[in-house]
Amino acid sequence: MTRDSAGGSGDDGDVSVVYDLAPDCTASDLEPDTQYLAEINGIVEYGIFVDLSENVSGLIHESVLEGTFQVGQELIVELEDVRENGDLAFQPADIDTDDEYAVEPVTHEYPLTGTDRLGANVGEQIHLEGEIVQIKQTGGPTIFHVADEYGVVPCAAFEEAGVRAYPAAEVGDIVRVTGTPETREETVQIEVDGLSRLDGEDEADARERLEAALDERAQAHDVEPLIDWPAFEKLRDDLMEVATLLRRTVLEGRPIRVRHHADGDGMCAAVPVQLALEQFIAEVHQDDNAPQHLIKRLPAKAPFYEMEDATRDLNFALEDRERHGQQLPLLCMLDNGSTAEDVPAYETLAHYDIPIVAIDHHHPDPDAVGDLLDAHVNPYLHDEDYRITTGMLCVELARMIAPDLTDDLRHIPAVAGVSDRSKADAMAQYLELAAENGYDETRLKDVSEALDYAAFWLRYNSGDQLIQDVLELSDADEERHQRLVEFLADRSRRAVDDQLDAAMTHVEHERLDSGVHLYRIDVEHHAHRFTYPAPGKTTGEIHDRKITETGDPVITVGYGPDFAVLRSDGVRLDIPRMVSELEEEIPGGGVSGGGHLVVGSIKFVKGKREEVIDALVEKMAAADIDEALSSAAPLEN
Repeated sequence: MTRDSAGGSGDDGDVSVVYDLAPDCTASDLEPDTQYLAEINGIVEYGIFVDLSENVSGLIHESVLEGTFQVGQELIVELEDVRENGDLAFQPADIDTDDEYAVEPVTHEYPLTGTDRLGANVGEQIHLEGEIVQIKQTGGPTIFHVADEYGVVPCAAFEEAGVRAYPAAEVGDIVRVTGTPETREETVQIEVDGLSRLDGEDEADARERLEAALDERAQAHDVEPLIDWPAFEKLRDDLMEVATLLRRTVLEGRPIRVRHHADGDGMCAAVPVQLALEQFIAEVHQDDNAPQHLIKRLPAKAPFYEMEDATRDLNFALEDRERHGQQLPLLCMLDNGSTAEDVPAYETLAHYDIPIVAIDHHHPDPDAVGDLLDAHVNPYLHDEDYRITTGMLCVELARMIAPDLTDDLRHIPAVAGVSDRSKADAMAQYLELAAENGYDETRLKDVSEALDYAAFWLRYNSGDQLIQDVLELSDADEERHQRLVEFLADRSRRAVDDQLDAAMTHVEHERLDSGVHLYRIDVEHHAHRFTYPAPGKTTGEIHDRKITETGDPVITVGYGPDFAVLRSDGVRLDIPRMVSELEEEIPGGGVSGGGHLVVGSIKFVKGKREEVIDALVEKMAAADIDEALSSAAPLEN
């Protein structure tokens, strides 16, 4: 029994206290030698029947009564006895209703059962308190997904077929559910007997309890990094913040949508995070189907969040909210999302208060995206650069979310580094770690080629199982993995050879005044279109061959009607800065783009192509030579 003071008992205790049971109180809330308000509900020869609440009634025997009574009259009573059959006997208290007394309300104390103990209580009535995180109306019952301190459980309430039960209840309400856990297709679900919204102090206390528990459970795991790398330590706190935010998002029942660059590094970043979140969702939710509904991973062809992708994501999110009662998702951008080009898409989502986090290693524009991101992790923000790939960062992020995945992920940072041609100081350690798991450099290159090839043909699809098999993750069959990687890598190399056989004779060469070799190719007219490799990779492969041939600083430009792809080695380029300058210097050029400092892409209007490329070459010719600077950065497709 919980008593809430409603006036006190006077300065000297002279005023008696009478307790008023809440409607949902039961006999378990009664205490001996305690005075309660009661109301007469029936009069018989042997006494009168009184109600103390909707669930507490009893008899006052005529032998202890004096005077006359009528139905509806208020009395003050005490518990006299509990009969063997459970019937309650009351007697009038030694206080008259005309006397001065203070009333204290009594609320029913529910023995709460957490979602972590539902399996042990199947078939028994329980009480659960939590927050509604999703409401789905089916053709039969209404399904309320309720989150408590331990997890999320579906609660089925039936009014009549297809009719909303408890229509006043909304997502975000704190509710008390009374019902019976039952197993439905190996998933525990509560069959609801009653659902009520908490308010006042009850709601405040429950919300405070839930918040404290969720804050504690959301905390990321403080795992030791796979390797000792001072540069990574600078980003460690930022990753911990994101891991905690993602875990909290899962605990709140909010969906997560992962968008990543459709290349090897992007997939090495996104797939581990996806697997970690799926594992944590399965821990939190009683619904076995929750992982497939609450985490979606989709590739993005551009190294930024395009409006086409943003509007598609927003539309799907709004449809899911309408059809399935889901909250709007958190957007997790991986291996893109740091530049001014992302702003229009971010601003679109901002109209719906969709939270966004970005983990990226492209050269960022923090002034442009800072206010639009809830969290931003990028090595450039800590005086590092693209050599720390997003895949390397996200393997650690995944381990902070779900440490049990560590053994499965040890080779992934090396795959990410090879895919992005990272020259990070830590690559030697990552290669050694991968070798311990059976991945020598040849195998790593094969996996990298296989990822690029698969990503091209998947286009806008995630290819979950295929990519996991290529990366040998999530219980992938080792023999199938090896055959698959060998096949895809072989097809990739053949396609590259065919492309370069057609393109190399059309490569134009000039020696800049700085001594740098400049190679240009019109990939629109002198390379196969709409097939693998894409213009970015075609340009990169030509660039690599020219580096091998010359051994000197090289810049390679692959261009089409309205775009150019840039690669450089041994030249101090700053492509994001060059793009910004061209935007101002060429009115009507429609110049945009970016990427890494020494590898990137530029877009422009078709009619300004010659002017843009000439201005670009002039800027590159003025760049300083740096033999120590390698552009072994990712190939932008």
